[in-house]
Amino acid sequence: MDLLTTSETSEYLRLGERKLYELVAEGAIPCTKVTGKWLFPREELDRWVLSGLTRPAGMGHSDAPLIVGGSQDALLEWSLRESGSGLATLVEGTESGVGRVLRGEAIAAAIHFHTENDVRDTGEDANVSAVRAFATLHDAVLVGFVRREQGLLLQPGNPKDLTSIASVLASGATMAVRQPGAGAQMLLDALLKQHGAKLKDLRRLDPPCLTGPDLAAAIRAGEADCGIATRAAAKAAGLDFVPLLWENFDLLMHQRDYFKPSLQALMSFMSKPLLKQRAKDLTGYDTMPAGTIRYFA
Repeated sequence: MDLLTTSETSEYLRLGERKLYELVAEGAIPCTKVTGKWLFPREELDRWVLSGLTRPAGMGHSDAPLIVGGSQDALLEWSLRESGSGLATLVEGTESGVGRVLRGEAIAAAIHFHTENDVRDTGEDANVSAVRAFATLHDAVLVGFVRREQGLLLQPGNPKDLTSIASVLASGATMAVRQPGAGAQMLLDALLKQHGAKLKDLRRLDPPCLTGPDLAAAIRAGEADCGIATRAAAKAAGLDFVPLLWENFDLLMHQRDYFKPSLQALMSFMSKPLLKQRAKDLTGYDTMPAGTIRYFA
C-alpha cells in the first residue's frame, strides 16, 4: 500500500496543509494515524477524488472492462467460462477487487470479508456490512454466488498434528499467509485476535501467497506447514483440511452494470444444475445462495 505523508498529500491533491488538516478534523478525507503521524493511502485518495466527480448533463459513466476482480475461486472461474459470459478474472484479493470496481477498472468483484464478530458467529454478515461502509458506493448490488468452507490446509498426514489456530501458535509451525486485504488474511487476523495474538506471533512464510492455490502449492512443496484457504483448494492440491467456518462468497457490482449481457449470462448460468454438480465435484461449496440479491443500495 502506497502511503503519503501530510506534505506529500498536500502536493498530490494541490491543497494547502491547513486545508488538509481541516478535512482530517472533519473526518472528510481517508487517512490513518500511525505513531502520531497522519498517513494517507494514495489509492483511497484517488477513490475519494473520483467520488466527487461532477459529470455534465448527458455524459454517462464509461463502461467498466469485462473483468471480475477480487478473490480467486475455482468454481467461479469455471462458471465464467462455461456461462459464455466473456468475463475475465483479475485476482488480487477482496479489498483490491472492490477498489477496482470503485475506480471503474472491473465490472464486478468477488468478495469475502471477515471481522472478529463474523468469526465469533454473532450473526454479522461481514460482506453486507463492508459494502454498506463504502461511502462512495451509492449504487451497490451484492449477488450471492456460493457459501464456501474455509479451513486450515495441512501437509498430507498432518505430521505436526495441527487442529486449530491455537495449535499452530503453540507448535511454532510455519504458516503460509496471504497479502493484506485478502479475505483469507482477514479471517486469519480475526482468528488470531480471538486468541489474543497478532500476525507477528506466527512463524510466517515470506513473501505472502497471492492466491489460495499458491498457498496450497507452498504447503505441498514443504515450504510451510499450514495456511488458510478453501476445502476445494486443499482437495486440488492433495492436502489435509481442518474446517474453520463457512463464509459468504459474493459478487459486488454497480446497479448500472447488473443488467449488462456479460453479468446476466453469468446470473442465468447460476440457476443451472451444472453449477451444483461442479460444486459437488470440487467439494466445500453450498450453491443455495447462487443468484440471490443479498444487498441492494
